[in-house]
Amino acid sequence: MRILIIEEDVSLGKIISETLINEGYQADIAENSGDAKYYLDIRTYDLVLLSLSQNNTIDLIPNIKTNANKTSVIVLSENTEKAHEIDALKSGADDFIRKPLDYDILLVRIEAKLRRGISNIIEIDELIINPEEEKIIYQGEEIELKGKPFEVLTHLAMHKDQIVSKEQLLDAIWEEPELVTPNVIEVAINQIRQKMDKPLNITTIETVRRRGYRFCFPKEIS
Repeated sequence: MRILIIEEDVSLGKIISETLINEGYQADIAENSGDAKYYLDIRTYDLVLLSLSQNNTIDLIPNIKTNANKTSVIVLSENTEKAHEIDALKSGADDFIRKPLDYDILLVRIEAKLRRGISNIIEIDELIINPEEEKIIYQGEEIELKGKPFEVLTHLAMHKDQIVSKEQLLDAIWEEPELVTPNVIEVAINQIRQKMDKPLNITTIETVRRRGYRFCFPKEIS
């Protein structure tokens, strides 16, 4: 599960991130709205922790929900006014937690939202991709595709009909993209085609020269 922390207090953001990572979550930190929009453009998040402040406004909530309606949003705020909480929830937030944070409560609320959240299962014709269980089913049969190739396929499927560059895939999937070469993307794509496309006589990903890759299923091989 991947969580985006939007927190302008660098020290607090780091503490929240370390807390989440210790619980097995993947976490990114954005210190302002601009950084948050960058991360939301290149990665898919299960949940966003939005710390409301002068730089991180309530206007971010509907933007997150519009572009990623399956992403839960929990607002963190020092404001104790009831109207402030109501405004956040009316704007689309799924939960509201006041600071200072009780981290035990925070973790329980995150778990609850992820458990009750909208399913991330992708269903296109007879193809089912289940990111939570790392499972692919086609025409009722499970396909053996795991690890990074599975994550690449899932990310492209979540951005169906969009061209995604190698750099965007690296940023979205690899924890330290600067330490790997773009060739790992080609290896992952090749495994998808060898283990899935060819045996099933389908095409799930097409290469767009000089630009990247696009999920194109259903597209039968002629």
